[in-house]
Amino acid sequence: MYDALLFDLDGTLIDTETIALATGLAAFLAHGHDVGEAFMHGLVGKDEPTAADLIRAALPGVDLSAVNRHWRAGFNDGVDAGLALKPGAAELLAATRLPLAIVTSTGRHGAHRKLGIAGIADAFTHVVTLDDVTAPKPAPDPYLLAASLLGLPPSRCLVFEDSETGAEAAHRAGCIVVQVPDVVPSQGRWAHHLAPDLMTGARMAGLL
Repeated sequence: MYDALLFDLDGTLIDTETIALATGLAAFLAHGHDVGEAFMHGLVGKDEPTAADLIRAALPGVDLSAVNRHWRAGFNDGVDAGLALKPGAAELLAATRLPLAIVTSTGRHGAHRKLGIAGIADAFTHVVTLDDVTAPKPAPDPYLLAASLLGLPPSRCLVFEDSETGAEAAHRAGCIVVQVPDVVPSQGRWAHHLAPDLMTGARMAGLL
């Protein structure tokens, strides 16, 4: 049914979104902006340049460089303390013999660092990052690139995503999409299967 599995990283395989949410809220507040969780949820799944544009539009006059320095330091400390896998991630990676790839909006250095800290780097044949494409999610380009690197049509690739942005990218690429929402609820507009966890999603898609 499928020839490869493609995974988003943050919020799908590893629990980084809770770290990003807490440290982001603290960084904005420290610089005079009490933005709230709804604002932060709007940044989930976005690449850094897109997120920056959204922040500047919502907070005219924000010293984004100062906020980002504060946020990055807090986030890095949180990552260095260890990264937990999302429920079912270890079981799913162990259960399949199909080629696996990461498709993330994180930059190359950050993606490989997180994979190493989480202890799952060796599981993946390819890692497609923000640095590898000119049009990031929700454009289909990252997933089209991953399928191409694996020598497969996108329709033969099963994708696991948490965010609307990522699910849209995978859907537009022509992949089959399992969406497992993380910190932001979803109605699964772009998903073929909307699931509460990775293993349930895999079963819904007929993988297991």
